[in-house]
Amino acid sequence: MSVPSKKIGVQSVSRSTLAKQVVDRIVQLLVSGQMKAGDKLPPETELMEELDVSRPVIREALSALETLGVITRKTREGTFFNNKIGSHPFSVMLALAIDNLPAIIEARMALELGLVTMAAEKITDEQLAALQETIDAIANSKDNNYGDHDKEFHRIIAISANNPIVEGMIDSLLITHQKIDSLIETRERDLTVSHHQAIYSALEQRNPQAAFQHMYNHLDYVRQKVLKLSSEK
Repeated sequence: MSVPSKKIGVQSVSRSTLAKQVVDRIVQLLVSGQMKAGDKLPPETELMEELDVSRPVIREALSALETLGVITRKTREGTFFNNKIGSHPFSVMLALAIDNLPAIIEARMALELGLVTMAAEKITDEQLAALQETIDAIANSKDNNYGDHDKEFHRIIAISANNPIVEGMIDSLLITHQKIDSLIETRERDLTVSHHQAIYSALEQRNPQAAFQHMYNHLDYVRQKVLKLSSEK
C-alpha cells in the first residue's frame, strides 16, 4: 500500500525561477516543521502545480536534494525526506546555500580544521599509511587527474577523527569538496602533494597545532583560487 503524501502549502515561484529556489522551498518544509524526516513529498505533478514550474525544474531540484542526502527517491513508491535527515543538519544547510560559494568554502574550512586537530590525536598507523598512499597516487597521476585521490585524503582525515557526533558532517564535507573541486579548471599537482605531505607529517608527529596550520594553508590557497576563478566567469 502506498503511503499518502502530505498536502503542502507553499507560495508559488515565478517561471523564471531556477531549481535552486525550488530546493529552498522544499527544504523550508523541513525547517518550518510543516514536514518531518520520513515524510513523503507530493508527486512531481503536484509540485509542478503548487510551485508553478516545469517538470525539468522540479527534477533538477529533486536531483540536487538527493545528491545532498536530503531526500530518497524510491521506484514506484515516491520521494521521501530521509529518515536520518535530523541527524544530518549540515545537509539541509548545504541545500539552502548550495549556490553561495564563499559560504560553502568557509563551511568546509570550519569542518576540516576541527577534524584535522582531532585526527592528530587519534589517527592510527593504518590510516596514516592509507593517507600516504593517496599522496603517492596524486604524485604519480597522469594528466593531473587526481580528484578522487584528493577527496580520499580528506575523507580519511575526517574518519580518523573518530567522533560519532560529527560523523553526520562527513558526507556534507565531501559534498563541499566535490562542489569546490568541480570548479577548479587547472590543477597544480606538485603543490597539492606538498600541501598534503605537510599535513601528513603533522599528523604523523601527532601535532594538532601544526596539523591545523598546514590544513589552513592548504584550504586557504584553494579558497583564494576558487573565488578568483569564480569572479572571472
